[in-house]
Amino acid sequence: MEGKFTAVFEKDGEWWIGYVEELPGANTQGKTLDEARENLKEAVALVIEANIELTKQEIEGKEVIREELSVATQ
Repeated sequence: MEGKFTAVFEKDGEWWIGYVEELPGANTQGKTLDEARENLKEAVALVIEANIELTKQEIEGKEVIREELSVATQ
């Protein structure tokens, strides 16, 4: 699964704080901007994996339809 998100990075003292506008819970920090970027990619992957697993558990045994959804935003 591949998607595009908006990463926001803020300098906070000696640290860089990063989060994703479209994905609450995906946030991180790093001593350098590059470290924060890499950490944020990992955080996004972990949040998505966790959400997929939770959904699988929730829908187990139910009749559901799962399909890809594309959304254009401005």
